Amino acid sequence: MSRIAGITSNEPNQDLTDMLSCQLPLDLANNWGSHIFSKADTCIGFIGSNNYSATRIGNLALVIDGTIYNLKELGEGTDAEVFVKLYKKHGFSDALTKINGDFAIALIDFDKDELWLARDRVGVKPLYYTSKNDLFAFASRCKALLLLDKVSKQINVQYTALIAAGHYRYFDNQPNKSPYEEISQLPAASWLRLKNGEIHTGVYWQLEELSEWEESEEILAEHYRALLLDATAIRLDRSTNPGFTLSGGMDSSSIIGSAVKITGKKQQAFSSTYDDKTFDESDDIATILDLAVSKWHQVKVSETNIFGIIEKMIEVNDEPVATATWLSHFKVCEKAGEFGITDLFGGLGGDELNAGEYEHFFPFFADLRIAGQKQRLENEVSKWAQYHSHPLFPKNSSIMEETIKRICDLNQHGKIRPDRQRLDRYHGLLNPDFFDLNAFEPIMDHPFRSYLKNRCYQDIFRETSPCCLRAQDRQGMAFGIQHVMPFFDYRIIEFMFRVPAEYKYSNGVTKNLLRKATVDIIPESTRKRIKKTGWNAPAHQWFSGEEGEKIKDIIASSDFRQMGIYKIKSVESLLDDHFKIVKENQIRENHMMLIWQLTNLYTWLKHIR
Repeated sequence: MSRIAGITSNEPNQDLTDMLSCQLPLDLANNWGSHIFSKADTCIGFIGSNNYSATRIGNLALVIDGTIYNLKELGEGTDAEVFVKLYKKHGFSDALTKINGDFAIALIDFDKDELWLARDRVGVKPLYYTSKNDLFAFASRCKALLLLDKVSKQINVQYTALIAAGHYRYFDNQPNKSPYEEISQLPAASWLRLKNGEIHTGVYWQLEELSEWEESEEILAEHYRALLLDATAIRLDRSTNPGFTLSGGMDSSSIIGSAVKITGKKQQAFSSTYDDKTFDESDDIATILDLAVSKWHQVKVSETNIFGIIEKMIEVNDEPVATATWLSHFKVCEKAGEFGITDLFGGLGGDELNAGEYEHFFPFFADLRIAGQKQRLENEVSKWAQYHSHPLFPKNSSIMEETIKRICDLNQHGKIRPDRQRLDRYHGLLNPDFFDLNAFEPIMDHPFRSYLKNRCYQDIFRETSPCCLRAQDRQGMAFGIQHVMPFFDYRIIEFMFRVPAEYKYSNGVTKNLLRKATVDIIPESTRKRIKKTGWNAPAHQWFSGEEGEKIKDIIASSDFRQMGIYKIKSVESLLDDHFKIVKENQIRENHMMLIWQLTNLYTWLKHIR
């Protein structure tokens, strides 16, 4: 657990100690060690709970936020020492390709007068920087950079507009941006070089279109199993006191099951639970307890003091938090911290790699359509409708046809489109003088000739994963916890992007290859479960009753109206509609997601004033 920061400036009075310590809660900052390396007008620093992430060897100084998991195969020494050796032998960019880990790295080569920065392949660890006149600075959190006199708190207007009236999938569409206009983010799998005041950036790893595996499903399942077990093992080896987040689904169950398989010991697990059985997964979780769990910590989340918790979350995150589920995660981290957990393992990445989201069915159907697999398409659509239909979100062939035409360019194989229906749903709430979201065109990557692969790629690098990784990192660190995600081991990512879709889906059931790979790792009842509750939270209840009245007070306040972001009457009308839907139990979609975003945005803007 650690944070890093650095400054290159002609002004010697910038205090790097403050930049480091402000990124952690006071009790952690006071108890954890720090290292600062400097020469002339440049200094870099580290603060953390270990001594293996910072070093100075001759005229090379290095700090790391994170962990190198394949340290044993790279040679002797600490994480920092091993990377310095790799840098001397291979250079900075090539050295990055040798390591398997979650990291943000800063290295100064004083002989060459160069500063290098880099971030891990998926962006598990955050890294921000700013460059103004004679100042260049970087840090693990925006908060540290905002301490600098030359860096303003001016907001990124497009980002703010997306929070206000967009959809969370598009908040991170520009991975080089941050919520603050004068602060940039180093994207995942990227490096930055600062020399003679000039910034150069590049990419050291990326997924490419490669031929799909030709081996049988059984052989691929065995290979997948081996990768998952090894990815979990090398992470357990670097963990001090591990714990596991656990839902009723395949992903988190596969991770804790793998840990038990490796160690022969049951593990501590933490789960958010709710009174509302529509969202509560306790019954599904119960099926794995006897096999894998030594102690199950149930974290009951209710609607009590929602606004007080949101204020704490904003303080920790430096920005609005994407969805209401992260309030539950915050409470889970708080509980795990009470039990001294240092590394919290989870299943993030499992959906993106195994095509486990409901959204993934449509590009899969489009691939079948383009491939001319009419009979397979008809069968998969029939089973999809049978297993996954919902009163609010019905599934049938007509909806399939309409959706793939809307989100897939059937004239260009593999090209996916933004879901404008979802993106534009609340645009009418936005004051057009603030920002025109109707003109916002999300960047949609399509490096593959497969709609499904491009959809999953988009999720990992521009949509679902970035906001999740960021919230996990910050909320865990608030309680001295590092999050660990074996599914995001780059070897698994590369492997899964070459697995044929026919091995991921089978008769309307998702994650088929993972199910085969986890035989005797997870219980059969979990492995064969078709229903997907999904990690969600009953925020529709949180934003009703007494808490709902608080939202009305916010909308009526002069602070809210003076923001100039919303059309006030439109927001009031939407709130009335939400309360009516909840009170009358109407079978139509409520507005809890938008209300969560609005509340977070308001709290954030008050916080940074």
